[in-house]
Amino acid sequence: MKKVIVLIQAVLLVGIIGFSSCSDDFLTKLPPQSISQPQVENEAGVNALVTGCYAWMRGDGIFANAILSDWVFGSCLSDEASGGSEPGDQAQFDLVEQFTPMTTSNYLSERWAAIYTGVSRCNAALEFLQALQAGDNALAAAMATQLEAEIRFLRAWYHFKANRSFRNIPYVMTPAEQDGKAADEIPNDGPNWEKLEADVDFAYKNLADRTASSEKGRASKDAARALYAQIHLYQGDYTAAAPLLDEIIEGEGYTYTLVPNYMDNYSEDTENNSESIFEYQASTSPTNRLGLRLTQAVFSQKPGAGPAAFGWGFYQPTQTLVDAFQVTADGLPILDVEDRPQVKNDMGIVTSAEFVPHEGPLDPRLDHTVARRGIPFMDWGVFTGADWIRSQAKGGPYMTKKYQHYQRNQSRQNGNGLYGDRNFRIYRLAHILLWRAECAVEADDLELARTLVNQVRERAKTGQPVMGRILVNTFLTSTITDDIVDWNQPAANYKVEPYPAGHAAFASAEEARKAVRTELQLEFATEGARFYDLKRWGVDIEVMTNFIASDSRFRPEGGMANKVYAEKNRYWPIPQGQLNIQASLMQDPNF
Repeated sequence: MKKVIVLIQAVLLVGIIGFSSCSDDFLTKLPPQSISQPQVENEAGVNALVTGCYAWMRGDGIFANAILSDWVFGSCLSDEASGGSEPGDQAQFDLVEQFTPMTTSNYLSERWAAIYTGVSRCNAALEFLQALQAGDNALAAAMATQLEAEIRFLRAWYHFKANRSFRNIPYVMTPAEQDGKAADEIPNDGPNWEKLEADVDFAYKNLADRTASSEKGRASKDAARALYAQIHLYQGDYTAAAPLLDEIIEGEGYTYTLVPNYMDNYSEDTENNSESIFEYQASTSPTNRLGLRLTQAVFSQKPGAGPAAFGWGFYQPTQTLVDAFQVTADGLPILDVEDRPQVKNDMGIVTSAEFVPHEGPLDPRLDHTVARRGIPFMDWGVFTGADWIRSQAKGGPYMTKKYQHYQRNQSRQNGNGLYGDRNFRIYRLAHILLWRAECAVEADDLELARTLVNQVRERAKTGQPVMGRILVNTFLTSTITDDIVDWNQPAANYKVEPYPAGHAAFASAEEARKAVRTELQLEFATEGARFYDLKRWGVDIEVMTNFIASDSRFRPEGGMANKVYAEKNRYWPIPQGQLNIQASLMQDPNF
């Protein structure tokens, strides 16, 4: 599945066919790039439809409809990132970020459409599979069950995306599964956890175990376990999540290990590694693409900003996130936000002016996640600060790193980097370890929680940090020569240690909860999960209120001064366009 595939679209997937003229044979001609039901009713056809279900996981756009990376709704609505760019660019984004969009916002309608297009693909694939099994070309029973399990896993995944964004959702299945009702007759009568669980439970019971030779990109039993556990976590059911996570950790079917270096999880050179449980397979070339349409959007656009200045400058990490990576002299996190001093930043300082970088100890994962002045940006050169930023007053002084390809791989990218070939790791072992630590805290097994957190921290300690200490404090140009960089030194003062036995952070459930949640924040920063985590932990109002107050002072044009976060903002209204065409839907009562 690590190929550029021309996806087959069956007639049942084509809802509206636009045309400019009519002819007698219109009703008998197939739409371009489509095939008829008889043509697809064979093994190759069904597999092509299933591949289409996987491919759509990325969504079909850069912003609200980028449902895989989920950077708009999962990160930029939280305390870890802002939309960035400059005032006036993507005005609808600003309204979403301030929690004030109209129900007619294209951001809401695009997100809904992207999710339910994925659901529609799954249902169409399932119907074709059923038709195939009823015909003369039926697959072997085991293969048919495997494909059904994959489809239902993906259908659950898409609905879970809807569930996290909208308070009440329609859970859309095939007509045969819902008493003959069409998709537009299904009400949004609740979060529909039981239907989510039914689909993922079928996948869990019927998907094959992963093996060393497993086809890359296909969902395995462990992928289903991870999704199943995640669904339980979002309901606060830690007791049900724990055994599923244990099965993955204990290696039923396959043993996962943390890769040696943190950045191995974000490099196109180390994909499908020993830590990966399930990842989206991206592949691009100068002429083809099947990847996240995100890399150019999040990269610098400022003219003259060195070799990497071909992006749009969105998705900028916040000062609040950067501050979270500070550590004590013992190399441990500062768990209480109010106790964290501010990491030095170059806000308002031009590239040619002197700036002495932060000298205090930092978790090395910071500079794998965030682009800071004076720190090498992968292999693109040293990030020189303001010269790389479209508008510091709007977005702040930082850029993201995890979605950008390496310069050495530029020839493999599509559209000058608009589409990158970087896979997206949906589930990896670090997720499982830290989620299991959450469960341990709620079960009052604080020593187990400490042990699990320490596995992740040990990797951060022993892995390769960003190398290249800058020897000057001013940059006259955006091109940094080797004579002003000591490539044998770490780029900053990095220090991280595991929690020692008996540490106060694991002396009580309250403190241990902070430690585990902070570790999740550090390990998965800017990966589209933070806002949803705050919601499921029930700390979103407190965290967002404090963040809005601090960030509105830091970014004067960032729009935060107008932002008010309340309980109603945990979910989004149903798009008005959907209400207009689907009588079975009801608007969220908060809107």
